[in-house]
Formats: sequence, C-alpha cells, structure tokens
Amino acid sequence: MSTLIIDDKAVAELETKYDSEMRFRPMVNVALTAVTFLLIALSIFHYYTAGFGLLREATHRGVHLAFVLGLIFLVFAFSKKEGVQRDPSWHHPLGLPLYDWVFALLAVASALYIPYVFDDLAFRIGNPDSMDVVMGTILIVLLLEATRRSMGWPLPIIAISFMLYAMFGQSFPGLLKHAGATWSQVVNHQYMTSQGIYGIAVGVVATYVFHFVLFGVLATRIGLGQLFLDVASAIAGKYAGGPAKVSVFGSAMFGMLSGSSVANAVTVGSLTIPAMIRIGYPRHFAGAVEAAASTGGQITPPIMGAAAFLMIEFLGLPYATIVIAAIVPAFMHFFGVFWQVHFEAKRTGLRGLSPEELPSVKESFRKRWPTLIPLVLLVGTLMSGFTPYVSAFAGITSCIIVGMTTSEKGNTGQGLGLMAVLHAVLAVIISGALESYGVALFAVSVVVFAVLLKTLNLPARFTRAELIDAFSTGAKYALAVGAAAGTVGLVIGVVTMTGVGFKVSYIVNAAAGSMAEFFTSILPTWLISKQALMLLCALFMTGFVCILMGCGIPTTANYIIMVTVAAPALVQMGVEPIVAHFFVFYYGVLADITPPVALAAYAAAGMANSDPFKTGNTAFRLGLGKALVPFVFVFSPALLLVTKGFSWSAFAVVFTACIASILLLAAALSRYLLIEMNSWERALAFSAALIMIAPGLPMLGLGVVVALPMLISQWTRSRAAMPT
Repeated sequence: MSTLIIDDKAVAELETKYDSEMRFRPMVNVALTAVTFLLIALSIFHYYTAGFGLLREATHRGVHLAFVLGLIFLVFAFSKKEGVQRDPSWHHPLGLPLYDWVFALLAVASALYIPYVFDDLAFRIGNPDSMDVVMGTILIVLLLEATRRSMGWPLPIIAISFMLYAMFGQSFPGLLKHAGATWSQVVNHQYMTSQGIYGIAVGVVATYVFHFVLFGVLATRIGLGQLFLDVASAIAGKYAGGPAKVSVFGSAMFGMLSGSSVANAVTVGSLTIPAMIRIGYPRHFAGAVEAAASTGGQITPPIMGAAAFLMIEFLGLPYATIVIAAIVPAFMHFFGVFWQVHFEAKRTGLRGLSPEELPSVKESFRKRWPTLIPLVLLVGTLMSGFTPYVSAFAGITSCIIVGMTTSEKGNTGQGLGLMAVLHAVLAVIISGALESYGVALFAVSVVVFAVLLKTLNLPARFTRAELIDAFSTGAKYALAVGAAAGTVGLVIGVVTMTGVGFKVSYIVNAAAGSMAEFFTSILPTWLISKQALMLLCALFMTGFVCILMGCGIPTTANYIIMVTVAAPALVQMGVEPIVAHFFVFYYGVLADITPPVALAAYAAAGMANSDPFKTGNTAFRLGLGKALVPFVFVFSPALLLVTKGFSWSAFAVVFTACIASILLLAAALSRYLLIEMNSWERALAFSAALIMIAPGLPMLGLGVVVALPMLISQWTRSRAAMPT
C-alpha cells in the first residue's frame, strides 16, 4: 500500500474520462494558452476579492457569470462531432468554431450589461425597454445552451418547462393555474432582478463555492490528501478486507477537502479499487464501495458541497452551525458503509493488507505534517467567526506558502522559518488590523516571497508551474456548476414570480393527508399518530422526487429546486427549516449512487472495469444507511446537535438507536453478523432496524426485543462453529 501514491496527472485524466463536467475539447496550443490564461484570471479574481473585499453584488455576480459562460463556449463543444481538434482557419479562429467565439462574446456582453450599463436600474425594473429584453433573451438562451453543453439536457429542460409554465399558466388546471406572463415580464424578472439569473444560486457559487473548490485542489496538490490516505491505510488496512476499509476511511478524510463525489471517487478509487480487486473483492463490489464512500464527500465538514453554502443564504445561519449539524449524519453514512464492508469481508474470508503493504504513518507525518496547517487554519478561521470566503482565502494562501517553502524530501530550517513568518503576515492581513494597507502589505509580501524563493532555492512540494496548473484546474471545476447555478436561478425566478412553491406545498400536504387517512384506518392508533403518518408520507414523496431529480441534474441544482418547491411543505408540517433543508440535501446526494444515472458509481465502475448498473445497485445498497438517517433526524432533530430544544439525553437515545439500526441493517443486507445469517435472522434484523429509527426510548427497546432472538441465535451458532 505504501507504493500507492496519488498521481495528480493520472487523477486529472480519470476525471476527464469519467466526469462530463471536466471533458474539455482538444485545442491547438495558442487556443489552449488563451483558455488557460482566462481560467487562471478567473481564479485570481475570486482569490483576490475573497481576501480584500467583494465587489458590489450585481457586479461581482456579473463578472463571475461572464467568465463562466464565455469560457464554456470555448472549452465545451456544441456536439461530439465538433469535439475534435481543428487547424486554425477563417471559420475556425485558433481552431475553434467562429460561432462559439460569437456566442462567448455575446454571453460576456449580456452578462455584464446589467452591472455595468445600468445607472438607473431601479427605475427600469418592471418596465424594460427593447434593448433590455434583447440582452436578457440572449443571456437566457446562451445560459441554457452553456448548461446543456457542460451538463447535458435534463436541467435546461426543467428550466424551460418552468418558464413555459410562467408564460402559459392560464392553461394549467386547478391550483396550478395563474394569470400567465408575457415574455417581456419573464425577462424582466429573470434578468433585471435578483430573483432570477443573478440570484442566490449564482451569488453563492461566486462568493463561497469557487474558493473552497480551489482550496481543495491546492490542499490535495501539496500532499494533504496523500497524508489522509496513509493514515486511513494504517488505521484500517491490516483488518479483514483492508483496502475496502481504507476506501471508507480515506474517502471520509479526503471528503474533508473535496465536495465532489466524482472527484473523490477517482482520486481515492485510483488507489483503493485495484487493491480491493487484488485481495479478492468482486470488481463491481470494489467499485461500489468507493462510490458509496465517495458520496460522503459532499456531506463531510468542513468543505461540503455547494449546498452547504446555499444553506447559509437560505437559512441565514453561520457556516459553523451548518458544519456542526452535519457532523453526526456524515459519521453515520461512513459507519454504515464500513460495517457492510466488514461483514462482506468476514463472510467471504477476505484478508487484510500485510505489514509490507502498509505505509508508515510516522514517516508520512514526518514528510507531510506541514500540509495540515492550511486545513487547521481554514477550520480555525471559520469557527472564529470569519466569513467563509475570508477563511478560504486564508486556507488557499496557506497552501501556497506550504507548497512553496517545504518539501517531502526534507524541510530546511530556512524553509520552515520563512513559512512561519509568512503565516504571521497572513494572520495580520486577514485580521483586518491594517484595513486599507492590507493590500499593500500583501503585494510587498508576494514580491519579497518571490525574491527569497529564487535566492534560497528551496526544494518545494510543487513548482510555480504546478501552482498555475492548480489555479487553472480549480477554475475548470467551477464552470459547469456556475452555468447550473444560473439555470437554477431561472427555476427560482419562476417560483417567486408565480408562487408555485406554495401551491406545491399545499398539494403535497393534501396528498400526505389522504395517504395518512388510509393507513390510519388499517394501523392501530397506538403505533403511530395521524400527524406522524402525514409527515412520513410527505418525507417518502419528497425523498423520491429528490432521487428522481438527481438522476439528471447535479446535487446543488437538485437541492435548490427542492428547497424552493418541496421543503416548504415539510416546514408547514412542523419540521424545523434546517432539518428540512438537510433532508432534501441528503436525498439529493443519494442520487449520485442511485441508478439509472449514478455518476459516482459509473466513474468507479469505469476504474474497476465492472458493469455500471450492477455497481450502481451495489453502491445504493451500501449507502442505504444514508437513506435511513434523514428520516431519523426529521423525527429526532437532536441528531443534528443545533436544533431547538436540543438536549444531550435526547441525543444519546437517538444516537444509540441510529447506531443500532444501521448496524442491524448492514448485517441484514450483508447476510452476516457473527456468522452467516439465515432468512429468518435477516428478517428480524431488518425489522428491528426499521423499528429503531422511530423516535424515543420505547421504540429502541422494542427494536432490541425484536432483534434478541436473532442475536441469541447468532451467538450460539458462532460459538458452535468455533474450532475446539
């Protein structure tokens, strides 16, 4: 295992192969240089504004959107037929189609029209002139096309459907009927207000998400991801099914850096999947383990998916609160995957890794301990009350300092001293003590840093060329999610324009009430109340729609749409807003391992050379703990730690019940606990697991009673099977 080292180049190739959002078309050198320059400029823009002040809201979002859309038309081809390298000509300037250059320029002009042309925007909202409508129409059309190119058809189709609903609402039946709107009114709302394209989704990506993605790329490049994998190998590698357990622990730790399921899968999976196959795991199971574990990256603090930052805006809560709320549910996800892996290894008799295959944690820490500094600094500033973007600026800067002043081959006193001094300067800058002089201090520090690096000639973890490449890669990750955020803004715009969210909430509540009436007539009243049944039915419907939506659109877009349309129904039933948001978020993430479109599972299947659908089904089974946990924290909010009326006694009960439930479910699905299970034992384990997710100590006790015969049988049979 010690020979398994993260190869950044190989990981980039895997991402390009398995993640459509990173599949750029081939270019001639001149075009590639121009695009790389623009990508780096986008990263520098966000890096600078994070540390020294955001621009005016509309301007900041407009510049971000102009960069993103312009770049998408240059790097994503119109179709696969166009996705080939061409020689430069008059109709292919720099080897790219002329119409893509035109689209890119129009996208930039229309995106910047609002923030830079309007001086009297407040007087024109609600009464757009013909130029406003033309520019708005251009941006809407190009935004939909950019999203199609980078992510496929599903999300644009959803957005188009919503806009058709806005225009032809008078033709819809019942509650969905409304007066309808003209195209001019639609453009006015979507383009000229902060309720549509320039709304919360684009704002969060431009203000928070980009910076944390860039931090994750840099932290991985300086070796923090490798340190985490070495620690995971040392902790779990020697036990039964070692590489699979390394996959779980490694994905959990790497998930602290990456909010992307696919990026997590290809980085960790490039190391663990071959090792799992080598010791005897079936190929589809090896891929499924990595896929299931990797989806935890989006729910693992401190760097969660973009949805975590959206929660800040939607709920008006500090990021620290979101992070604390996510800790226990994230643990439960990895706990469930771990025990299924363990039971599978015990049932099939798979070995762990030999001492020769395990890395030395002592040696790994000796080489890579400085790489922990950026993560500690990031978490520390977040928890100290700094804004997320300032914290990200601190983390990114720390990654650069560590990467340029230290080396795995041996850290010199000069390098460590320079690293310490630069971190002290960074602390002064982010504290705001120098106010307007912070920019000057930063500029002077950069110049002095560059001179010292050249003079001292320190061995570094990465070169300046690798730093530039990391800034370029960070921007690449932002393109597709940036376009998706703008397109989701179109959906939000229709919801705010028509009030369809309240109508959907009423429909969900009515449907849940009807279902509860039916089940109340056949179930004993002491078992579950009608109100609890209504909520349970609403949760099932919401969860099903989240998974269905997630089959075609990314987690972030799924979360925004469902929070806007479906979460209000849960809130009306008495669910706390943060709990409703987490429920929608978790079920959206589950879509990454839910066939027929399970992106993380398909990426892992490609690396394992296994059947994608079989891999996806197995990954879904391994991740079923994640499907149970949201129901637990809706009925027992204490699991999230930050909800109203929290008490440690309530938390202890629900935590114990959740642990027992996931453990029994893992045993039932794996057909093994202490020894291979027979049918009636699996049935009892499964029944007890479902009972225990219900709130309260009595249901926990009932679950134990139901599971007791199975436990006695397992103990007796395992003792009898032991060699004398």
